[in-house]
Amino acid sequence: MTLRKLLAVLLLLVLGGGAWLAWVLFTPVTPPGQKFVLLRSGLTTRKIAAELKAAGVIHNERAFLIWHYLHRKRSLKAGEYLFERPATVLDVHRRLERGDIYTHTVVVPEGFTMFDVAGAIEQSGLGSREDFLKVARSDTDLVRDLAPQATSLEGYLFPDTYEFTRTQSMREIAGVMVHHFRQVASAIGLATDVHPIVTMASIVEKETAAPAERPLVASVYYNRLNRRIALDADPSVIYAELLAGTYQGALHHDDLQTPSPYNTYRNPGLPPGPIANPGRSSLEAAMHPATSDFLYFVSDGNGHHRFARNLQEHNRNVSAYRRAMRGP
Repeated sequence: MTLRKLLAVLLLLVLGGGAWLAWVLFTPVTPPGQKFVLLRSGLTTRKIAAELKAAGVIHNERAFLIWHYLHRKRSLKAGEYLFERPATVLDVHRRLERGDIYTHTVVVPEGFTMFDVAGAIEQSGLGSREDFLKVARSDTDLVRDLAPQATSLEGYLFPDTYEFTRTQSMREIAGVMVHHFRQVASAIGLATDVHPIVTMASIVEKETAAPAERPLVASVYYNRLNRRIALDADPSVIYAELLAGTYQGALHHDDLQTPSPYNTYRNPGLPPGPIANPGRSSLEAAMHPATSDFLYFVSDGNGHHRFARNLQEHNRNVSAYRRAMRGP
């Protein structure tokens, strides 16, 4: 083969290779539906390319590697990525450089228990309910300085809407919620008697959804504590059954005898710890209860409560509630 022919063959190979590279780099790939790709920290670029190819996000691993080695200005970011639109290798590479990762939204309303939070985390696709509960029940070092007597993170998983990634561990997720609690506690001046106040706030949170009533509800429970009257808080019995795994979705008269330190019908004083995760309004109500001489309250059937100073008044309010429930 003459030199001219050899050069011609080489030129054809270069042109062919260039055409191939241009095709695989600039031809968009349409993923087969929504494709989530989890790129964990420590993966090599070669392994990242293989994951992307296996998910149907790029045409060719080698082309991705060539483009990466030609443009090594920034490293590729670990995380979970969602691919659902046509994209070229260049588009995909830019997303990984930016760290345009997918986040999972977790909504924690006021009054959620750690069991509810665990369910929300599982539903969001971040991991299993059991894995989060294991952390919530054991990693009390996250709040040891605030509440050395805490036996779980109940009460300190602050209600809010969060964005988490699948690369975050369950401890990290719980840590974010606890950090938010710390921020709110600092803002409202909650620095002493943290555990009893959070415990009281959790009961208030479960008893009423009306923020304006919370200081009055707190006053009822503080009045009962001061007079050494059992709190008789139904939500505490529900929580006792949640801990035991026996709650059936409704409370019956026999349940009031549930043998648990969280049952405030059988045990005087506050329960050993919070029975839910209270929001700011309930924390403030527990810190600054209204001044009253009320000892009882009952629902009025319209989202609020009737308060009473003695059992006679309370029984009249209970009768009124039952009539309201029966209707005309």
